[in-house]
Amino acid sequence: MLTRIHKAIVMTTVFIAISIAASASAWAQDRADFSFRAIDGATVTSESLRGQVVVLAFGASWLPLTRNQMEGVKKLADQYAGRNVVTYWVSTDSENLKSKNFVADDELRGLARKYNVKILRDPDGVISKRLGVDQLPSVVIIDKQGNISGTAGGLDPNADLAKQLATRVDKIL
Repeated sequence: MLTRIHKAIVMTTVFIAISIAASASAWAQDRADFSFRAIDGATVTSESLRGQVVVLAFGASWLPLTRNQMEGVKKLADQYAGRNVVTYWVSTDSENLKSKNFVADDELRGLARKYNVKILRDPDGVISKRLGVDQLPSVVIIDKQGNISGTAGGLDPNADLAKQLATRVDKIL
């Protein structure tokens, strides 16, 4: 009898451990953990942005739709100023001088001034891929707890990006 109770305890413990591990794994996939280098040299991490809604617009400077995306990001930033929402345009352009997709920080600073947006670097798209971005341009929205709340791939050049994103941001504010 003691053996049956012992087996039942062991099996229950194993079941609970597996359930906790599975839940932690699923939670980790929804978690947006990242560390970007801003073009001004600062580091922007998921931890430093906790408590704010974060909009990360991923693109590349050479894409024709980049300008539309940057304008939408700026409009959204203005619309939510002072409401715990931060927006960034994330360049997936390479930092490798030998790459055909190389873009220097000075060039990105010019775009940042022109469109008045904050720019982060994700050379070669390593972090964007980890966050589930599979095409450019794309947007990832992160809630105040640091979880991925939504993603949007592609960009309709005739649509109002800020309006589309505002609908999603309002739901998690």
